[in-house]
Order: sequence, then structure tokens, then C-alpha cells
Amino acid sequence: MAFKTSKGKEALFTEINITPLTDIFLVLLIIMMVIAPTFQSVDNNIKVPEINSGLSVEAKDAVVAVTKDGSMFVNGKKITEEQLVPELLALKPTLEKKEVVVKADESAKSKEIMKIMQAAQSAEFEKLIVAGEPLSKKEQKKLEKDSTRRNTGEIPSEE
Repeated sequence: MAFKTSKGKEALFTEINITPLTDIFLVLLIIMMVIAPTFQSVDNNIKVPEINSGLSVEAKDAVVAVTKDGSMFVNGKKITEEQLVPELLALKPTLEKKEVVVKADESAKSKEIMKIMQAAQSAEFEKLIVAGEPLSKKEQKKLEKDSTRRNTGEIPSEE
């Protein structure tokens, strides 16, 4: 686009008017500031996320499982809260790594997890891993069934 100058020569107009562009960006900014708070999650619908990848729990680790009703199992053996520290101390010499893996149901109370953390600290374990996937209902039923069979003497206890 060419314009005539005061001296009669044609000159090219090479400047861009950014006022309309600035207006559009300001309107978009205001819209995003108004809408952004609606994208925040609501705390009352929090669920434990499922893990699609990551390291698997090795069988040589000390695995403490907690069901939704608060029952505790150490490597598949049902125990009480008082038996937790002695059980971890008994396992410690047989383990390659001094780690405790906590696998809990998503509806298990956090105080049960805290008890396991304190027991692992009392047993002087170096690392505590909280598994990301909740203990499935199938695993809970299997642990309960195995525990009942051990208590009735159908299968020998692991000692």
C-alpha cells in the first residue's frame, strides 16, 4: 500500500497497527481470568489415582497390606497392630533391601498407614514405599481366605 507524502513522492506504509490486536488479547485475558477458577478440582471427590506405569513391587520386599476395615497383613500373614513391629524385625535380616512397601485400600484410614510408618521407623527400616494402586477387592478376599485357612490349620503358617 502506498501513500503520497507532502512532497508528492509515494512512500510505502510498513507499520502495523497493533491496537486491535492488543484489544483482542485483553478480552481473551479477561475471559480466561473469569473462567479459570471453574477448572479447579473439588476436594470432596478425591480418589487415589491409578498408576499405569512404574516399578512393580518385588516379592523380596516386606509388604504390609491394609484392608478397608483396618486388617493388616505382612507378606500375606494376618497380624494385629501389636505384632507389627516384631514381625518387621523378624523379616529384616532376610531382606535384601531394608524397605517396607505399604499397599492399602483406597478407603483405609490414614491412621492405619501412620501406624505402619511408626512401626517401620521403630524397626529401623531405611525406606518406606506407599504403593499407588489400592488393594483390590479380589486381593482383600484372597488375603482373608488365606488367613482363615491358616488359622484353621488347612495350610501351614509361614514361619
